[in-house]
Amino acid sequence: MSKNEKYEVEEPKENEVLIQMASVGICGSDVHYWTKGKIGDFIVKEPMILGHESGGIVARCGPGVKNLQVGDRVAIEPGVPCRVCEYCKSGRYNLCLDIIFCATPPIHGSLRNYYTHPSDFCYKLPEHVSLEEAALLEPLSVAVHACRRSGVTAGCCVLVLGAGPIGLLNMMVAKAFGATKVFITDISDSRLDTARSLGADYAVNIKNHTELEMIKEIVQATNGGPNITIECCGAEASVRLGILSTKSGGVICLVGCGPDEVKIPIINASAREVDIRGIFRYANCYPIALDLVATGRVNVKPLVTHRFSLSETVKAFETAKEGKGIKIMIKCSNAA
Repeated sequence: MSKNEKYEVEEPKENEVLIQMASVGICGSDVHYWTKGKIGDFIVKEPMILGHESGGIVARCGPGVKNLQVGDRVAIEPGVPCRVCEYCKSGRYNLCLDIIFCATPPIHGSLRNYYTHPSDFCYKLPEHVSLEEAALLEPLSVAVHACRRSGVTAGCCVLVLGAGPIGLLNMMVAKAFGATKVFITDISDSRLDTARSLGADYAVNIKNHTELEMIKEIVQATNGGPNITIECCGAEASVRLGILSTKSGGVICLVGCGPDEVKIPIINASAREVDIRGIFRYANCYPIALDLVATGRVNVKPLVTHRFSLSETVKAFETAKEGKGIKIMIKCSNAA
């Protein structure tokens, strides 16, 4: 069930800022919570505000805030860890067991007019970076984390499976990190056309091909297989294809969220020393993502294909559910 409700504007607490929300992107997880009511062990048990890809303007500063002031335009990193556990102290705060993450039950998200957030997880934007780009720093940070976890560096060959928003961003980040060749697959010709326009060296529709046909084509096109595969679908067939196509001694990074359990060729991966790595959100990636956008090394603007006002939120989610476009953005105020 979806409806618009009025909420009291919260007062920012110590080291928090009150933000006038401007742009909020719709993520696949938002749609999943809206339609299914859960993702894995995260179950929606009571009404919850969605939204975690966000940018806005500081409207008020709470006591102790030193890094921001009223009027600053900011990107909001939605996950706030405990700061004191083993994971936080080692720099992997995305694994913190007590992390509070926007729009993850039971925590409300940022799809509203005003929202409070710790100031140290808000990043001031350069004048030339838009609030819409600020919202896109969240999925871009996922791509930055995936490429860092995978070891993408100058000279490597990368295969990206899936040309949705996360796949396209991984493709662009891999190029920005110095990958010599980046190949991408999908079952949508329109998304593959977008991938080509954004710099993909090779894009192929795998819809009507067998697994063996695709392995052969990928291995030939990449001159022996990619050093790194970034899987952005989550489907069992895609994970299998990724493992079997990756060059011996290479890495496959699992980014896409699919079924809880899948059947994969684990002996093939083991015998060929193909490392299988997972990622969970990101850590210390927002500054890098912002720098990539601010310097023009990654252009996220073409990803936004649909825009809706806050009052049109249900229509926006229906559009996302139908798989239309690439990234759907909701404008929460005229500031966007």
